[in-house]
Amino acid sequence: MKRVLFFAVSTLCLVPVSFAVAQSVAAQPSINPMQQTILSKEREGLDDLKAGNLDGFGALTADDALFVDSAGPATKAQVMKNVVNFHLTDYTIENVQFVQLSSTSGLIHYKIMESGNSHGHDFTAKALISSIWTMREGKWLCTFSQETATH
Repeated sequence: MKRVLFFAVSTLCLVPVSFAVAQSVAAQPSINPMQQTILSKEREGLDDLKAGNLDGFGALTADDALFVDSAGPATKAQVMKNVVNFHLTDYTIENVQFVQLSSTSGLIHYKIMESGNSHGHDFTAKALISSIWTMREGKWLCTFSQETATH
Protein backbone atom coordinates (compact mmCIF):
# COMPACT_ATOMS: atom_id res chain seq x y z
CA MET A 1 0.00 0.00 0.00
CA LYS A 2 1.32 3.43 -0.91
CA ARG A 3 1.93 5.68 2.06
CA VAL A 4 0.56 9.17 1.73
CA LEU A 5 2.88 10.79 4.25
CA PHE A 6 5.94 12.56 2.93
CA PHE A 7 7.69 12.90 6.30
CA ALA A 8 8.33 10.28 8.78
CA VAL A 9 9.86 12.60 10.39
CA SER A 10 10.56 10.91 8.79
CA THR A 11 10.56 11.80 6.63
CA LEU A 12 10.44 15.44 9.23
CA CYS A 13 12.16 15.74 9.74
CA LEU A 14 8.39 13.05 14.52
CA VAL A 15 5.25 9.07 23.08
CA PRO A 16 8.13 7.48 24.72
CA VAL A 17 11.39 6.68 23.01
CA SER A 18 11.36 3.07 21.90
CA PHE A 19 13.87 0.57 23.27
CA ALA A 20 15.25 0.12 19.74
CA VAL A 21 16.11 3.82 19.53
CA ALA A 22 17.81 3.83 22.91
CA GLN A 23 19.71 0.66 22.02
CA SER A 24 20.92 2.07 18.69
CA VAL A 25 22.14 5.30 20.25
CA ALA A 26 23.74 3.53 23.23
CA ALA A 27 25.67 1.21 20.91
CA GLN A 28 27.58 4.13 19.41
CA PRO A 29 30.89 4.90 21.17
CA SER A 30 30.53 8.68 21.33
CA ILE A 31 27.66 10.78 20.13
CA ASN A 32 28.06 14.29 18.82
CA PRO A 33 25.88 16.71 20.87
CA MET A 34 24.34 17.96 17.61
CA GLN A 35 23.43 14.36 16.73
CA GLN A 36 21.70 13.96 20.10
CA THR A 37 19.72 17.15 19.53
CA ILE A 38 18.71 16.28 15.98
CA LEU A 39 17.73 12.71 16.88
CA SER A 40 15.66 14.13 19.73
CA LYS A 41 13.92 16.56 17.35
CA GLU A 42 13.29 13.76 14.84
CA ARG A 43 11.67 11.67 17.61
CA GLU A 44 9.68 14.70 18.77
CA GLY A 45 8.13 15.00 15.30
CA LEU A 46 7.26 11.29 15.23
CA ASP A 47 5.83 11.52 18.74
CA ASP A 48 3.71 14.50 17.64
CA LEU A 49 2.30 12.38 14.81
CA LYS A 50 1.62 9.59 17.27
CA ALA A 51 -0.20 11.97 19.64
CA GLY A 52 -2.11 13.73 16.84
CA ASN A 53 -0.30 16.99 17.64
CA LEU A 54 -0.16 18.45 14.13
CA ASP A 55 0.70 21.93 15.39
CA GLY A 56 3.76 20.53 17.17
CA PHE A 57 4.75 18.57 14.07
CA GLY A 58 4.37 21.67 11.90
CA ALA A 59 6.38 23.81 14.32
CA LEU A 60 9.38 21.52 13.82
CA THR A 61 9.27 21.99 10.04
CA ALA A 62 10.72 24.95 8.16
CA ASP A 63 8.22 26.80 5.97
CA ASP A 64 10.51 26.28 2.97
CA ALA A 65 11.19 22.58 3.71
CA LEU A 66 11.27 20.04 0.90
CA PHE A 67 10.07 16.46 1.38
CA VAL A 68 10.64 13.63 -1.10
CA ASP A 69 9.18 10.14 -1.31
CA SER A 70 8.05 7.79 -4.08
CA ALA A 71 5.28 10.24 -5.02
CA GLY A 72 7.87 12.97 -5.66
CA PRO A 73 8.65 16.27 -3.96
CA ALA A 74 6.27 18.04 -1.58
CA THR A 75 6.15 21.31 0.29
CA LYS A 76 5.41 21.76 3.97
CA ALA A 77 1.86 22.85 3.08
CA GLN A 78 1.28 19.64 1.09
CA VAL A 79 2.68 17.47 3.88
CA MET A 80 0.58 19.23 6.52
CA LYS A 81 -2.53 18.65 4.40
CA ASN A 82 -1.69 14.93 4.12
CA VAL A 83 -0.94 14.33 7.81
CA VAL A 84 -4.44 15.44 8.81
CA ASN A 85 -5.57 11.92 7.85
CA PHE A 86 -2.49 10.15 9.18
CA HIS A 87 -2.06 8.61 12.62
CA LEU A 88 1.11 6.87 13.70
CA THR A 89 0.47 4.23 16.37
CA ASP A 90 3.95 2.76 16.83
CA TYR A 91 7.49 3.14 15.54
CA THR A 92 11.02 2.00 16.15
CA ILE A 93 14.22 3.54 14.85
CA GLU A 94 17.45 1.67 14.22
CA ASN A 95 20.84 2.06 12.52
CA VAL A 96 21.08 5.79 13.21
CA GLN A 97 23.84 7.56 11.28
CA PHE A 98 24.77 11.23 11.45
CA VAL A 99 26.77 13.71 9.37
CA GLN A 100 27.41 17.22 10.65
CA LEU A 101 27.04 19.52 7.63
CA SER A 102 28.00 22.81 9.31
CA SER A 103 28.02 24.40 12.74
CA THR A 104 24.24 24.90 12.40
CA SER A 105 23.04 21.88 10.41
CA GLY A 106 23.25 18.12 10.29
CA LEU A 107 21.88 15.13 8.43
CA ILE A 108 20.43 12.14 10.23
CA HIS A 109 19.74 8.82 8.53
CA TYR A 110 17.97 5.80 10.00
CA LYS A 111 15.66 2.88 9.33
CA ILE A 112 12.14 3.13 10.70
CA MET A 113 9.57 0.42 11.27
CA GLU A 114 6.17 1.95 11.80
CA SER A 115 2.48 1.20 11.96
CA GLY A 116 -0.62 3.32 11.97
CA ASN A 117 -3.56 4.45 9.92
CA SER A 118 -3.35 6.55 6.78
CA HIS A 119 -6.50 7.89 5.18
CA GLY A 120 -8.64 5.18 6.77
CA HIS A 121 -6.31 2.26 6.04
CA ASP A 122 -4.14 0.48 8.58
CA PHE A 123 -0.52 0.09 7.53
CA THR A 124 2.83 -1.27 8.59
CA ALA A 125 5.91 -0.04 6.79
CA LYS A 126 9.67 -0.03 6.80
CA ALA A 127 11.56 2.89 5.34
CA LEU A 128 14.94 4.55 5.18
CA ILE A 129 14.77 8.18 6.29
CA SER A 130 17.27 10.96 5.69
CA SER A 131 16.52 14.36 7.21
CA ILE A 132 18.45 17.61 7.34
CA TRP A 133 17.93 19.80 10.40
CA THR A 134 19.08 23.41 10.55
CA MET A 135 19.30 25.87 13.43
CA ARG A 136 17.39 29.04 12.46
CA GLU A 137 16.84 31.92 14.85
CA GLY A 138 17.66 29.68 17.83
CA LYS A 139 15.30 26.87 16.80
CA TRP A 140 16.04 23.48 15.18
CA LEU A 141 13.90 22.94 12.07
CA CYS A 142 13.66 20.12 9.57
CA THR A 143 14.54 21.64 6.18
CA PHE A 144 14.65 18.45 4.07
CA SER A 145 13.51 14.87 4.40
CA GLN A 146 13.54 11.89 2.07
CA GLU A 147 11.77 8.62 2.71
CA THR A 148 12.53 5.45 0.75
CA ALA A 149 10.37 2.37 1.34
CA THR A 150 12.33 -0.78 2.09
CA HIS A 151 11.73 -4.37 3.10
